[in-house]
Formats: sequence, C-alpha cells, structure tokens
Amino acid sequence: MFQTIRNAWKVEDIRRKMLFTLFIILIYRIGNAITVPFVNTSLLAAYFNSMQNTVLGLYNVMSGSAFSMATIFALSIQPYINASIIIQLLCIAIPALERLSKEGGEEGKEKIQNITRYSTVGIALLQGFGYYVLIKQNNALMESGAGFWAALVIILSFVAGSSLLMWMGEQITEFGIGNGISVILFISIVSRFPNRLATVISGISNNPSSWWIYVLMLLGIVAMIILIVVVTNAERRIPVQYSKRIVGRKMYGGQSTHLPIKVNMSGVLPVIFASTIASLPATVAAFVPKWKDGAFIKFFDTDGIPYMVLYFLLIIFFSYFYSTIQFNPIEVANNLKKNGGFIPGFRAGRPTSEFISKVLNKITLFGAIFLAIVALVPLIVSFCSPTAKASGVSMGGTSMIIVIGVALEIVKALETQLMMRHYKGFLE
Repeated sequence: MFQTIRNAWKVEDIRRKMLFTLFIILIYRIGNAITVPFVNTSLLAAYFNSMQNTVLGLYNVMSGSAFSMATIFALSIQPYINASIIIQLLCIAIPALERLSKEGGEEGKEKIQNITRYSTVGIALLQGFGYYVLIKQNNALMESGAGFWAALVIILSFVAGSSLLMWMGEQITEFGIGNGISVILFISIVSRFPNRLATVISGISNNPSSWWIYVLMLLGIVAMIILIVVVTNAERRIPVQYSKRIVGRKMYGGQSTHLPIKVNMSGVLPVIFASTIASLPATVAAFVPKWKDGAFIKFFDTDGIPYMVLYFLLIIFFSYFYSTIQFNPIEVANNLKKNGGFIPGFRAGRPTSEFISKVLNKITLFGAIFLAIVALVPLIVSFCSPTAKASGVSMGGTSMIIVIGVALEIVKALETQLMMRHYKGFLE
C-alpha cells in the first residue's frame, strides 16, 4: 500500500488529485470544528457521553464527533446516504425511474443524481429540525437561542453544512482520488481513533488488572483486519473459453480466460445502509419525550439483541440488493454469446445465465454473512463485557469494515490511475 502511494506521488497528475483530496479533507475538518450559534456545546457533549453506545453514538461516530458538538457538519453525509437508499429502492419499485436509470444513458443518470440531491436537502431539513428538538429538549440552548429566528438559523446551518458536504464529496469523486462520500466517512471515523486510544490507556491505568482484556481485544482487532482484507480481495473465477473464428486469412479467439466474481462485491455499502436503517426506530424515539427513556428506545438500543437481529437481516438484504444492481447474469451471458465465449459444460444463453446466477447467489450469501459477522462480533462482545462496552467496542465492527474497505478502494483507485498512465506512456 505504501509503495503504491509513493509511486502515485511521483506522477504529477495523480499528485495533483491527491493534493486536491487532502485540501477537501482539510476544509471538512475545519468545518467540523465550527459550531453553530446559540448552542451550549459543553452541555450537549455531556449528554452524548452518556449516549455513546446508542444510535446517537453511532451518528456521532459517522460524523467524526461533530454530532455531539453541534458543528455545521453535524449531520455529516447521513442525509445523502438516506436519500441514496430511498432513490435506489424507488428505481426498482417505480418503472419510470427504472427506465430512466437503465435506458436514459448519461442524461438519465444525471437526472437521478439531481433527484438524489434534492432529496438530500429535504431529508437534511427533517434531520436538522429533529436535531434542534433534541438539543432543545436537553436544555443545551443558550438563552438567546429560544426564539423562532434562532431555531431557523440553527436548522439552516445544519442543512447548509450537509449540502456543502455532499458537494465536497462529489468534487472528490470527480477531481480527486476515490469515492468522495466514502472518503469523507473514512476521515470521520479515523479522526476518532486518538480519542479511543486515550480511552483504552485511561481504562488500563484505572484498572491495571484488566490489561489482559485489552490485549485480547487488540488480538481480535488484528485478526478481524486480516480477515476483512483477505475476504475483500477474494473472488470466484469462472473459466471462460472462446471459440476459434476465421476472419479472412486470420484466426481469432481460441483463448481461455475467466469471469471474476468478487466475494464482497458491494463493499462497505451494505454495512453503511444497514446501520442507517436499523438506527431509524431509536432515532425517532430519541426525539419523542415520552419514548426517550421508555421501552421502545431500549428495545432498539445498539447493544440489544433486537437491534443485532435487525442489523444482521438488513446486511443480508442490502448485500443481495447491491449484487443484483451491479451484476446482471443475463446480460453477462448474452455478452459471452455475442463474442463467441462459453463456460465449459454449459450451453450459451439461458443455461449459462442460470449457472452464473447460482454462483452469484452463493458468493453473495457468503460475503453477506462475512460482513454481518464482522459487524456483529464487537456488538456481541460489548453486550457480554462491561469493560468492552465502556471502551466503545460496540461501534468497532461497523467502523472497521468501513475504514478498511475504503482504504482498499483508495489504494485500488491509485493503482488504476498508475496503470492508465503506464499504458498511456507506452502507447505514446
């Protein structure tokens, strides 16, 4: 990985993209330190310290602690993620949107993207209002922040910050390295590592006899990192044979190749979307005074069994959902048939597509179970161990999958850029 970064830095064009990405990240981190007016951030931070293992704590992790400080980027990219989920589901449910996304070409994709942007602003308005209500209910407003205009300024500040963050992510995608939304989410999580390390050191110093628990946790983290890297890079290779064709005096085809199907085809998206959806019930309950300390929010607490079951099922669902979107067995089989390719032992056409679909379902199930296990193991450890819960381990699985997945995606993007420059120089 470090060798790839070093080689990429030597290429001027790639170095410019890397510097642009770092510049956007710098702006994001500065915005994470600018608080909105009329909010008593010390009282709000004290409230979030008691909620670190709840859904609000998960939101705080995804925002890089901006959620607990009421900064302009407090909503982070959650509105965009929620909007993406809704629009992609609607593209399957509504035929007009499905045709627009599949047959509309670049213009259709741009229209879908615009709809997602407008939906992001609408969801940010709802979440901004809900966040303001949460701040008000916990008496975290200053005396000058009780009026209508103060509330309007606070809510619009959150919406503007979320919209700006969406734009910044798109700029990284277009002019920088990697997927912009994933990069921002990566930086949000990584920025909390020093605080987590300080918490672990403090826990060991306060209770020296529990050092072995933290050693076991460290070994478990290393094992999970190795597992995530191995499975993320794993793929199932289906052999493909091309028949020989004679065109004029030349013979084409006859070579053997393979059709790669990644085990974890959808990457970190199922975990991100599943954590967002699974947290919605508790999020709604947190803003309703009668439910805030009631059985409803406790039922969907991130350390509870119902949340784990719902989280597991949602990861499985979104894994299949994204594999269906990204890989179409019928289309792949038709392309093989047009180019004279076939899978040994299967006739071209429908038998080939059925075989590919069968392999895809098995691979997707394995990848989905892998994601679910990695995401749920820290939750189970936190549920069984008070020491682990105090150190915030319950958020570790989701964060780890996202961080490692995005890091591998960035390295792969750099390798792709280097390969493109290599072929370009060769052809010139």
